Formats: sequence, C-alpha cells, structure tokens
Amino acid sequence: MAKNQSRKPGRDVRGGTGKRMRKPSPKAQARPYKKDVHRKGHKPAGKRRGGSGAAQSNLIEGRRACAEALDARIPLRRALVAASTGERDRALDELVERLEQRDVPVEYVARDRLDNRSSHGAHQGIMLEVEPFEYASLADVIEASGTGDALVLLLDHVTDEGNFGAIVRTAEVVGAAGVVVANARAARVGTAAYKTSAGAVLHLPIAQVPNLATAIEQLKEAGFWVGAATEHAHDDVWHAPLEGRICLVMGSEGSGVSALVRKKCDFECKLPQRGRVESLNVAQACTALCYEWLRRAMREEGDR
Repeated sequence: MAKNQSRKPGRDVRGGTGKRMRKPSPKAQARPYKKDVHRKGHKPAGKRRGGSGAAQSNLIEGRRACAEALDARIPLRRALVAASTGERDRALDELVERLEQRDVPVEYVARDRLDNRSSHGAHQGIMLEVEPFEYASLADVIEASGTGDALVLLLDHVTDEGNFGAIVRTAEVVGAAGVVVANARAARVGTAAYKTSAGAVLHLPIAQVPNLATAIEQLKEAGFWVGAATEHAHDDVWHAPLEGRICLVMGSEGSGVSALVRKKCDFECKLPQRGRVESLNVAQACTALCYEWLRRAMREEGDR
C-alpha cells in the first residue's frame, strides 16, 4: 500500500494486517468541535442535511417519552397537545409549562388529530415534533481535527441507534474531532441517539457520507492513519499504532467491518480478553479503544 505523502516519516511499525507502515508523528492536540449546532436560530456554516430521510422530523409521543426529550434537550419544533380539558391533568399541564419555558410552540388540537398521527395509539394527549438534525460534511470533521493529534470515528453501518448514541457520547468525552457514518443502512441521529449520547450529538460534527471507502481516502489525504477494530486482527490494541492522527473504524453489530473497508485500512487491532463471552458490543469496544488513544495522546502531551 502506497504511503500518503501528507504523513510524516517515523519508525516502522507493523499493523494487524501484516503490512509495513510508518508511525504517525503527533505534534499538537486536536481541536474538539464544541459548537452547539442546535442553538435556536443558529445554522452553522458548511452544514448540510444528510440522506433522503433527514428532512423529515421525528415524532415523539407519550408523556414519559416527551419528558425524557425535554431532559435530553432535544431540539423541538412544536408540541401538539389535546385541546379537550377532559383529557388534561396536572401532569400534562406541567409538561406544557416546561415546553413553554423552553420557548417550544404549543398547539392545542383535537384528539382525533393525535390519534391519526400516533404510531401505536398511546400518545396520552401529547406529541412532540423534533427538529431535523443538521449533519456536517466530511470537510467539517477534517477542519475540526486541526493539524496534530486527532481522533475520528468511522462507523461501518452501525444500525442500532442506542449504540450509535453511546459511541457519539464517548467520542465527545475523549475529544474526538467527529464521527463519520454512511447515509444509508446506518443509524441516524434520532430520539434514541439524543438520549444515549446525553446530548453529545449537539457538540461535535457528525458527517453522513455516500461512500465510506472514499471517505477513508479523504481522511488519509488529511494525514490520518486508519485502523479497523476487528476480532480477526493479529495484534491487540496495546501493540497497535493507535496514536497521533487516527481514524478508528468500528463495524456493524452483526458482521463487523466489511471486507471492502478492511482493505482500505492501514492496520487492524482487537481488544484482549480472558472471559468466556464472545466479545463486547460495538459501543463498549469503541469506548475502550478511544480511551487507549486518549491515554497515548495525554502521555505525548506530558512529554512535551
């Protein structure tokens, strides 16, 4: 595999695929993206909607789910509340008060309108329309990475929105530059992702791309080494070059990293284990790998 000219020379190391490559030379700390991309009235420059379904708002129904949406500070477009006073009680009135405090428009509608829009008929007199999420571009992620140490997570068709949200939360906590996902057959930023990410989806760029292999090539051009987390790797994470400018590829819940994407990677690694359970799920494994990258990045900072 040809070396990318943007990568700086260093001592040779061997990745999990057995390929020879050069170790990245970390310089400065990456610049985590910390803009709140969903402040009211704010449209970040360079942001674009990703995927054909991104323009459709999500619908949350039921009192508990609506309360959780408020707790997670999910950006809300409006609330639909039963107009009949016979269907309202103190609990519903308290939810409406919270919505008004958040400046969310509240529209009182007939019950049959709620019934017609309900997916399972258990709206309990309230529904919330969620603002469509504004995805970043890959260029935004690369820009957020700066020129030194940086971590980008690329998800190879992770489909569970809960896992996706948990991964985004980890990415934000360790200071990753961003997350890259496919715009088809992959989890999107929805209500479950807001919840499991604890709002982290609001604080770093999440890019949807049409082709993961092409995205990997663009990241390489920006100086990233690309490593796949796979149980098929020869090397464990302790011996992998998981430092400097790294794009970490996490595979889908069922089949892991695809063969095409694995071919594009510079190295592979896996987590060591002693127990009997086959493996961690993708979100748990991602957390362990991200913290190994962070440990090395902080060690490098201490040596400067």
